[in-house]
Amino acid sequence: MSDLWAALSLVAILEGLFLFVTPNGWKRMAEQLHAMPEGRLRVFGGMIVVFGLLALHYCRG
Repeated sequence: MSDLWAALSLVAILEGLFLFVTPNGWKRMAEQLHAMPEGRLRVFGGMIVVFGLLALHYCRG
């Protein structure tokens, strides 16, 4: 369970870091995501999930 909290903490750190370093870039990206069709967002999200699972499997090897 501590690994889950560590992973969630790293996600929070990375997202906060992006917002801190490039807030305008983050806003532009959010606007572009808002304009994308739902289907494309789902495919993109699914690809990120698969990539994350593969990376986790590789790291936990």
